[in-house]
Amino acid sequence: PQKAGVAISDLFTGLYSVIAIQAALRHAERTGEGQHIDMALFDSQISALGNQNLNYLVSGKSPVQMGNAHMNIAPYEVLPVKDGHIILAVGNDGQFTKFCAAVGLTDLPANPDFATNPARVANRAKLREQIIETLSTWDRDPLLAKLEAAGVPASPINTIGQMFADPQTIARGMRLDLDDGHGNLLPTVRAPMVMSGTPLVYERPSPRLGEHTEEILAELERAAK
Repeated sequence: PQKAGVAISDLFTGLYSVIAIQAALRHAERTGEGQHIDMALFDSQISALGNQNLNYLVSGKSPVQMGNAHMNIAPYEVLPVKDGHIILAVGNDGQFTKFCAAVGLTDLPANPDFATNPARVANRAKLREQIIETLSTWDRDPLLAKLEAAGVPASPINTIGQMFADPQTIARGMRLDLDDGHGNLLPTVRAPMVMSGTPLVYERPSPRLGEHTEEILAELERAAK
């Protein structure tokens, strides 16, 4: 068992809380009635399991650990190539045929063991062996370009540094360097919401330790009077 790299439960609970608050505000606008919102990290963990919940509820069998593979779809996982790894996300039989044509596995779509997704899931170990053998001759970037041209979902696995250097990250302006008011630019990441009518404003970075202590104490003193 492995811990996720970031606080998934905290993030999901925060996002679900915003959705709940927005729904409660709409209800209050229509009825004039407020309500109590009860959010729990535990509940959010369960909800976020998505299809894995249904895998258990319809079968009575708890899903097993499968690394980066998808429980219900194949091939849909991390695969090694000559100079690294890629994520291959073949979502249907048509994409599987396109994938096989792109990498030279043209006999697989006609094979009953691999012709349909249920068959591929049932024979995923044998399928994985053949795919890994073929992809071992491919460098990552040419392969990804080939798959993109063929309409097959796939992507690189980037380090955080590679992610920030990616042209799409730069084009979307995901990194921000904000002036802290003391002549320093502090790096941060913008929120993922892009809104045409009410764009988010990023005027300054998070405050330094104790930066606003005097203002807060003065405000509290005024409120106490």
